[in-house]
Amino acid sequence: MIPDSTVEDWLQEDLGHHDVTNEVPGETTGRLVAREPGIVAGLDVACAVFEYLDVTAERAAEAGDRVESGGTVLRVAGPAREVLRGERVAVNLAGHASGVATKTRRAVEAAREVDDGVAIAATRKTTPGLRGVEKRAVVAGGGDTHRLDLSHMVMVKENHVAEMGLEGAVEHFRERASFATKIEVEVERPEDAPRAADAGADIVLLDNMRPDETAEAVAKLRERDDDTLAEASGGITVADVPDYAATGVDVISLGSLTHSADTLDYSFRTG
Repeated sequence: MIPDSTVEDWLQEDLGHHDVTNEVPGETTGRLVAREPGIVAGLDVACAVFEYLDVTAERAAEAGDRVESGGTVLRVAGPAREVLRGERVAVNLAGHASGVATKTRRAVEAAREVDDGVAIAATRKTTPGLRGVEKRAVVAGGGDTHRLDLSHMVMVKENHVAEMGLEGAVEHFRERASFATKIEVEVERPEDAPRAADAGADIVLLDNMRPDETAEAVAKLRERDDDTLAEASGGITVADVPDYAATGVDVISLGSLTHSADTLDYSFRTG
């Protein structure tokens, strides 16, 4: 559910204080049409924009559907003035979300060519104010949201280790976190992976390691036990995914799914 105040902010940013461009009389209809193939996402927020303006919006596709060039994903009907006022905001949001979903689906498919079990996840590298939109788009593409915010999981990063040491940092946060909160520890060397697991990590983040280093770290973890999850992250591209999927990791996370996905090209046509 998108709060009305959020939609109002989006619209106000686009309309400004004296909109005359959209002062068009009468009623009209409109369609949101894909100009290239991709994965649909963001129609929930596009509909919220139009419905806030008392424009009827009907989805012609669902999140996660594949749309071909020329395919209609949303239809609207209502006062021409309000349809045109909502058009650009709705197109921008749906285009951005669908771009995230499309890139995520490419990453998922690349991983599946090697290992059906490895998960593709996003990160917290999201656009301020649009995290919910982007995380839902990742799910539409077949990916995992990872933690939605800092409260969802404790991540012990290099700065924490520098301040308290690896074991000290894990103990520090374990004492403060709920029993239901998982702890993930970031390591940058293969030999530190089992050390993090021994310290109590539920998940070990193998950060900025090459695929061969990642495979070595996973092997060291598996020698210890089979319970601790291994996540590869750090500068991984969609093209790199197959190499990392072959290392035996459980999760591959890519910040680029949200921070640098291309927008899916949509066109809004009235009448």
